Amino acid sequence: MVSFNKVILLGNLTRDPELRHTPAGMAVCNFDLAVNRSFTAKGGERREEVCFITVVVWDKQAQSCVEFLSKGRQALVEGRLQQRSWDTPDGQKRSKYEVVAERVQFIGGRKDAAVSEEEPPRSGEDEVPF
Repeated sequence: MVSFNKVILLGNLTRDPELRHTPAGMAVCNFDLAVNRSFTAKGGERREEVCFITVVVWDKQAQSCVEFLSKGRQALVEGRLQQRSWDTPDGQKRSKYEVVAERVQFIGGRKDAAVSEEEPPRSGEDEVPF
C-alpha cells in the first residue's frame, strides 16, 4: 500500500527561531507557526481559529531560517508530519506532532531590514530616459 505524507503551511512565526547543534555538529532550528482559518459558523457568524504548529528545520536551511526569520514574519513551509514521543521526568508519556521542513520560503522583508530614508536618484547610467 502506498503512503503519502506532505504538509504545506503558510503562517506567521509566534517566536524567533531557536538554533541548536547536534553532537555531530548538524544545525537544527525550531520555530512555531500560527496558521489562521476563517469560516462561517452554522448561525452565519464569521469565526476564526488559529492552529499553532512546531516546525523543525535541519542543516543549512536551519541556519538561513535563524538569519532571515523572526517573530511575526510570514513563512511558507513544505514538509512532512512527524510524531515525536518522550517520557517526562516523573515517568509520564508525552507525544507531539510537528512538521519537519523540506523547504521554507521567507515571505516579506528580511528580519534586520532597517527602515531608512529613500535614496535620492542618481545621475548617469541608471536613470530611465523617459
